[in-house]
Amino acid sequence: MTRTVPVNVAAALTLVLSSALPSIAHALALDDALSCGEHAHGYITSLQTRQLIPDHPLHVEDNAINVFWPARDAALTAFGFKVYAVIGYERDDPTFTRGSGEPMKGSLYGVVVRGGTVAVAKAVSDAGSPAESKHAGPFLTAIYCSAE
Repeated sequence: MTRTVPVNVAAALTLVLSSALPSIAHALALDDALSCGEHAHGYITSLQTRQLIPDHPLHVEDNAINVFWPARDAALTAFGFKVYAVIGYERDDPTFTRGSGEPMKGSLYGVVVRGGTVAVAKAVSDAGSPAESKHAGPFLTAIYCSAE
């Protein structure tokens, strides 16, 4: 009887670990991408190619900012904060859907994270990133890079 307990524990542990592997395999910190060294097209298409975000935005702001929800099994983070949404737009790029208003000029890409504005701004600054941060809603902060 004592031998069955370790076997059952081992079986349970194997089951738990094997079910967690898909999410571990897709875990990705986006800190390096938010060093503002690229444009929205490259940032968004690289995430789409790896199936971390869908091919089409789930929401488009009036100013044409495209909003993508992370894939269900993607564990995206930015500067230690969980990513709530991925954002991006590049003017005159067919990758992005236009909004109903005047589109913004240039390129903008980034994420919306779950975290307070002050804590997120400090984490971005401490990492030495040139990305900007801005309040995006209750307990939500946008971290983004923009270029004209």
